Amino acid sequence: MTEEDPLGPLDPDFADQFRRDDRRPPCQLYLISPLDVTGGFADRLARALDAGPVAAFQFRVKDVDQHEAARLAEPLQRICAERDVAFLVNDSIALAKRLGADGVHLGQGDGDPREARSVLGPNAQIGVTCHDSRHLAMEAGEAGADYVAFGSFYPTTTKAVEHRPEPVILSWWATMFELPCVAIGGITPANAAPLVRAGADFLAVSGAVWGGDEAAAVKAFEAVLAR
Repeated sequence: MTEEDPLGPLDPDFADQFRRDDRRPPCQLYLISPLDVTGGFADRLARALDAGPVAAFQFRVKDVDQHEAARLAEPLQRICAERDVAFLVNDSIALAKRLGADGVHLGQGDGDPREARSVLGPNAQIGVTCHDSRHLAMEAGEAGADYVAFGSFYPTTTKAVEHRPEPVILSWWATMFELPCVAIGGITPANAAPLVRAGADFLAVSGAVWGGDEAAAVKAFEAVLAR
């Protein structure tokens, strides 16, 4: 049992019994930006989005003021809009409001979904990081989140890993709730299939795409998701 999840451990056999509801849309790709989006990143983003289906892009930068973040975000937001890809802002409700972004992704310390809803309006997509906790995920759903994110499922260099859920949490969530769930953390085309089978609605990826040829990586993820 983890401190975050008073519901206790899940039966690992639950995943063996899981069958995805046919009414649930197929799993989709959700890109997260690298921390450095300067230089030629806009061109890389365009190449990635043109290489295969991407549902959403999360703008995630650190240690810059809001004015600079907005300047960096605007060309990327335009690229997403031209391709009908949802543009979400990491952590900052204020920046999402300033940009007129499609939504915001909140960590556990980044604000309440209810606050985000009141600021961003009824159509904003609001996601919440829930680590390995079903309890936190249910709280996020009750607070009006549009999706919950579990992870890190695999080792990652993108951020420090404190929580390592098992894929069965995706199976449990998809069985119990209609609200979409996002799998995050060290996901690559080589290790993604178990998370798709377990019930993830979205795979959130960063390093696996931006660490090499972004177009080839998106194509490789498309092949996994098409199976």
